[in-house]
Amino acid sequence: MNGKSEHKLKHIPQHLAIIMDGNGRWAKKRGYIRSMGHKNGVDALRNIATYSAEIGIKYLTVYAFSTENWNRPKSEVKALMTLLVSSLKKELETLTKNDIRLTAIGDISLLPAKCRRELLEVMELTKRNQRMTLSLALSYSSRVEMVHCMKKIGQILLDGQIKISDIDEALVENNLFTFGMPDPDLLIRTGGEKRVSNYLLWQIAYCELYFSDKLWPEFEKEDLFRALQDFNRRERRFGKTSEQLQEENTP
Repeated sequence: MNGKSEHKLKHIPQHLAIIMDGNGRWAKKRGYIRSMGHKNGVDALRNIATYSAEIGIKYLTVYAFSTENWNRPKSEVKALMTLLVSSLKKELETLTKNDIRLTAIGDISLLPAKCRRELLEVMELTKRNQRMTLSLALSYSSRVEMVHCMKKIGQILLDGQIKISDIDEALVENNLFTFGMPDPDLLIRTGGEKRVSNYLLWQIAYCELYFSDKLWPEFEKEDLFRALQDFNRRERRFGKTSEQLQEENTP
């Protein structure tokens, strides 16, 4: 991508969410074992994350491993966890160089101890980085997140800290895994599937959706740029009419 093309983007989403789908199919097409697809998927994430930071995206949240993924063959899960550890070690320099903070959402207590330890260490070492926040959705399920939220609010209610009338959208948002982050403006799913797969269900209520046929290891900066161009062509009304938006934007 060149700088001239980037200037054509009038609106940059503050928060971009991605479902990185197609690693296994990419490997199968080439006769590789599935872990090779995941390895090349890490390379794609590095490129997309650094480009996202360069163009001004402040939050990038990627679906790295769902709670359902624990049901995959044990050999693949083990390979994924091993790759996670090695990738975190290798990518610390990239995160630091690009001033990217790493966080995680999901039930990371289910991760193997070595993975969890490495993840928390990199999160600690990058916590002061400010250019962009990269959140890995690991052992993540939006429905589990909502149940977790309900339990937390229920306990606060039982403790007498709030009344039922105090429960509102803000309270729910404050008890989600994504607390402190704005809702995604744009959700991209690669791999040709057109579903959201239990991902950020509360947070994407007003999110723009973009589906790419590219398998994740093939998804490049140019593909992200095309998705952002499409995002710029859309009118985000949030329940209002086009006329109201025009009036609000008229000096």
